[in-house]
Amino acid sequence: MTGQKNYKKTLTACYLGFVTQAISANFTPLLFLTFQDTYGVGLEKIALIPLTFYLTQFLIDFAATKFVDKIGYRICVVSSQVLSAAGLVLLAILPELLPDPFLGILIAVVLYAMGSGLIEVLVSPIVEACPFENKDGVMSLLHSFYCWGAVGVILGSTLFFTVFGVENWKILTWIWAVVPFYNAFNFITCPIERLVEDGEGMRPSQLRRLPLFWLLILLMVCSGASEAAMAQWASAFTESAMGVSKTVGDLAGPCLFAAFMGISRTLYGKMSEKLDLTKTMLACGILCVICYLMASLSSLPIMGLAGCALCGVSVGIMWPGAISLSSQKCPRGGTAMFALLALAGDLGATVSPAMVGNISNIAGGNLKIGLLAATAFPLILILSLIVLNRRFNRQTG
Repeated sequence: MTGQKNYKKTLTACYLGFVTQAISANFTPLLFLTFQDTYGVGLEKIALIPLTFYLTQFLIDFAATKFVDKIGYRICVVSSQVLSAAGLVLLAILPELLPDPFLGILIAVVLYAMGSGLIEVLVSPIVEACPFENKDGVMSLLHSFYCWGAVGVILGSTLFFTVFGVENWKILTWIWAVVPFYNAFNFITCPIERLVEDGEGMRPSQLRRLPLFWLLILLMVCSGASEAAMAQWASAFTESAMGVSKTVGDLAGPCLFAAFMGISRTLYGKMSEKLDLTKTMLACGILCVICYLMASLSSLPIMGLAGCALCGVSVGIMWPGAISLSSQKCPRGGTAMFALLALAGDLGATVSPAMVGNISNIAGGNLKIGLLAATAFPLILILSLIVLNRRFNRQTG
């Protein structure tokens, strides 16, 4: 490392940034039934909460290509933590203050979704700009903290509700808000470098003219889609396949999936110097296809659950790996590239669960048919990696 700058503090702040994003994405869904019982919010309105969250995050990803470089990384990333903390705090306050409680919930969701979107755009390039060795491993380990954050939120919230009762959810909301509030001070004081010098980063219009860029975008779409299709339906799949309650389904489905995904990213972070990233992603793509086929075609419930859990292992490397490959192949991509990659990943993560749900509905509610169709995403990812390796084996700079 250079000089006396403490880049470990930067890395710690970025770790907690992804934990904050995990809180934003995974805590409120645990309260959907509580909102229904407490405020009389119908299920049709509750369905708008995740839609609002991901749409806001999607729009922030897009807008970030225009303003992040002008405003600066530090102001934007500190704002991401402040918005996340404010959204969580207001989630417990606004429904009581406004005539329409649901409006209060949506305002809070929009605020912490804005923070989440900024985190997604900024944290990876901040780490990429630090003078760490073994960038692939550092990036994978960084993204593992989203997984561990998700596991912590689900298990911690379940334990809190069991001990203190779900009626005290507002207290827990404020407790979770402490994480981004504290982390804002980390980002205020830690060293932050620029990914490329002013004026040297490629503009979106320049990126769009590169065939390589569109292949990287396709890789990112498939990474997000492969992860989200199973993650979003893991609970419902576990309930239907294993015949268990929703609580057990939540713990055995998405929680187990997130844990295996975190293990995958952590292990790659430790072993990456000995592994070729492209070959590792190809192996993970093949494993992902096998996992989707196990979940969708196996007649044994335990095999279906194994496919769901192991899918977490297979998709763990995809998102951070796609970011690392993009940085290697297009080192002058700059903030615009990272923002557009995040946009592509979110697009895949938005489309794939909806596709699984619609196809399952057409098939008479057969979730296995929907998951079978989602096998297309890791298959396209495999083909994209093969083309990337054969036709774009040099850096574009």
